[in-house]
Amino acid sequence: QVQLVESGGGLVQAGESLRLSCAASGRTFSANTMGWFRQAPGKERNFVAAISWPGGSTLPSYADSVKGRFTISRDNAKNTVYLQMNSLKPEDTAVYYCAARNRKDGSVYSWRGYDYWGQGTQVTVSS
Repeated sequence: QVQLVESGGGLVQAGESLRLSCAASGRTFSANTMGWFRQAPGKERNFVAAISWPGGSTLPSYADSVKGRFTISRDNAKNTVYLQMNSLKPEDTAVYYCAARNRKDGSVYSWRGYDYWGQGTQVTVSS
């Protein structure tokens, strides 16, 4: 089992920045990818970014809607993954979830491809 705890969400104005953190514990050595997803009310949970875990160069990868504004990174010593979000827009408003996967099949771009989830953190961007 891998436990994930997100933090760093909040209310900001358009154009501002936030950094989300995801602290992982448990059998983190079993994971091969860490990802961020987001879900707005009444909508599906969508891919935001993913990074190889604990290392590797195949990823990171980003959704087109956040490319150039968001950066995913990892600190292996702290077992933590970050999502730096710059130039935030009202359409970025959602609950953001951290996820981990240890499976080899399934897409890293789909929520169905992940095995463990955090509880989510709310990000609200006002115009």
